[in-house]
Amino acid sequence: MSALWPGFALSFSLILAIGAQNAFVLRQGLRRAHVFAVCLTCAVSDALLIALGVSSFAVIAEALPWITPVFRYGGAAFLIVYGAKAFWAAWTGGEALAAGGAGVGSLKATILTVLALTWLNPHVYLDTVVLLGSVSTQYGEAALWFGVGAVAASFVFFFSLGYGAQLLAPFFARPRAWQILDVVVGLVMWAIAAKLIFLL
Repeated sequence: MSALWPGFALSFSLILAIGAQNAFVLRQGLRRAHVFAVCLTCAVSDALLIALGVSSFAVIAEALPWITPVFRYGGAAFLIVYGAKAFWAAWTGGEALAAGGAGVGSLKATILTVLALTWLNPHVYLDTVVLLGSVSTQYGEAALWFGVGAVAASFVFFFSLGYGAQLLAPFFARPRAWQILDVVVGLVMWAIAAKLIFLL
């Protein structure tokens, strides 16, 4: 649990950021169109990228011991900036997750769209492969459980968003809800950055 929970918390916090992928999942959920396929595609894509990050960084860290502190402090710096951006977004407000858009479309078109939103987004690689992969190295043999927690967070988030869209959409359409969420995300990011820096 000491590795699984941090993996879950960090992954969940990263996914919470407002973006085209989340808006698309929410829209499909609102329309009850291909919800399972969309959620599964997003979650499995994340799982593959997280597995790549965790396994790759474990091998690289063993071959090049100096790279772990580089990514450790680099990851901490990224989290500090990411957290600051979340706090700034909470301070300025005015953001909301728009669920509107084009029609439902076929299953094939829907899957191709969600794959493009996932695999063509450079931030996805930074979050999953680089950031989660580098943080996982501090857990040593328990890195696998860190990855399991990160993957679990992805499945929980996407299926909750897709199937809970009817309940979540009115709430997250309000800027105030995102301000509260941004504060929580910022706190989680800074807490994990502190752990990386001071090896708590």
